[in-house]
Amino acid sequence: MTGMDENPLDLLPEVLLGASAVLGLLLGAWLPRHRQWIVPALAAVACTAGIVAAAVAATDGPMTAFDGAFAIDPVTSTVRIVVLAGTLVVLALGFVPFRGHARESEFHVLVPLASLGALMLAGSQDLLLLAAAYLLASVPAYALAGFRKDGPGTEAALKFYIVGALLGVVLLTGITLLYAAGRATAYPALTEALPAAPEPLVAVGVVGVLAGLLFKAGGVPGHFWVPDAVQGTSPPVAALLTTIPKIAALAALYRLVAEPLADTGVPVPELVAVLAAASMTLGNLAAFFQSDVRRLLAYSTISQVGYLLMPVAAAQDSDLAREALLYYLAAYAVTNLGAFAVVCALQELRTVDAYRGLLRRRPALVFSLVVCLLGLVGTPPTAVFLGKVEVFTAAADAGLGWLTVTAAVNTVASLFYYLRWIRPAASPTGAPEHLHTQPLAEVVAYGTAAASVVLGIAGGLVLASV
Repeated sequence: MTGMDENPLDLLPEVLLGASAVLGLLLGAWLPRHRQWIVPALAAVACTAGIVAAAVAATDGPMTAFDGAFAIDPVTSTVRIVVLAGTLVVLALGFVPFRGHARESEFHVLVPLASLGALMLAGSQDLLLLAAAYLLASVPAYALAGFRKDGPGTEAALKFYIVGALLGVVLLTGITLLYAAGRATAYPALTEALPAAPEPLVAVGVVGVLAGLLFKAGGVPGHFWVPDAVQGTSPPVAALLTTIPKIAALAALYRLVAEPLADTGVPVPELVAVLAAASMTLGNLAAFFQSDVRRLLAYSTISQVGYLLMPVAAAQDSDLAREALLYYLAAYAVTNLGAFAVVCALQELRTVDAYRGLLRRRPALVFSLVVCLLGLVGTPPTAVFLGKVEVFTAAADAGLGWLTVTAAVNTVASLFYYLRWIRPAASPTGAPEHLHTQPLAEVVAYGTAAASVVLGIAGGLVLASV
């Protein structure tokens, strides 16, 4: 990598998000209630400009910013585009539900701040920046989880915060131990120092850092908050919590495993592989008999972390791991957001049985739901299908054949609970009466379902660019 001077323009997508949040907070304090829509519009413009800036920066090749603390490479560039696009979707999903809300502008400020923390987390190449980014990604998310200030939302936020605070302390402890072992916090310095450090000290530090990042990803052992938080909060916030932080945490995990922990002697790939198997298996088993659609999707996201951890486990031994992870992150993001867009469009329908007969009333919406749910299984030609092929190949290439078999079995098993939702929705009888939908969320559902298919068909072109 080439060194760079401390130029804020190197972090232009991040600067745009931060500036839109600060300006949005000021505007929200002064604008009348009927003009609060300017704040989400500002955030949407910042996200769009950030995508353009990220795409331009991606053509310049790998670089580092701010004395090497932040990496601008294919991992960062891909995460920037995916996170910013996902943020646009969340802003659209939240526009109507929070329109006219007393704290409308606050919602559209907290969303960019949470995404800003995610971007910083993905590009962190220094343990101190990693800790700061973890907090920036977490605190706005806590506030969003309890944004409605009702009973379920408050409970969701409290559980989310308690688990986050606990594992945040564990993360900081792990960072401290790695600093004690390597006498540095920058990844390049740790790469040189950790192989000669005491293995027990490095091992405990690694476990602490992994636990904190897996909390953000929603994987075992930091998964306890996911079902309650997703069920208790509003659907747009649930869409954010199960997508944006997950993408950033997995990118940060990949960077950590592939670089400073590569030659330490600690069996990090094996540990990550075990956590991957545990996440996909626990998520699937818990989802089997869920009747609440939000809890079903929550456990689905836990299982998806397992598949996403496969290329992280293969990072040290396979050249296919990076492109597999980045493609799957994009595929998962668009497909998961599509499923939540359907939930947002039909907020009155909370259970699987409540969707019975929906095909007669909203055939296009049911079709979008089917595409997204079967996409999460990994059905061709959706993007997740190609993503799973890539991560399975990377894991097998790294000698993790047992993990590939475990993932294949879990993929087949996951079809059961997705079909439990699809079957009543496609039933010809029992159409819901007085069905109210949210038109903007419907449009988002159609768009994300189509994007999942297009991304799968054009997967070859996308993989060639990452």
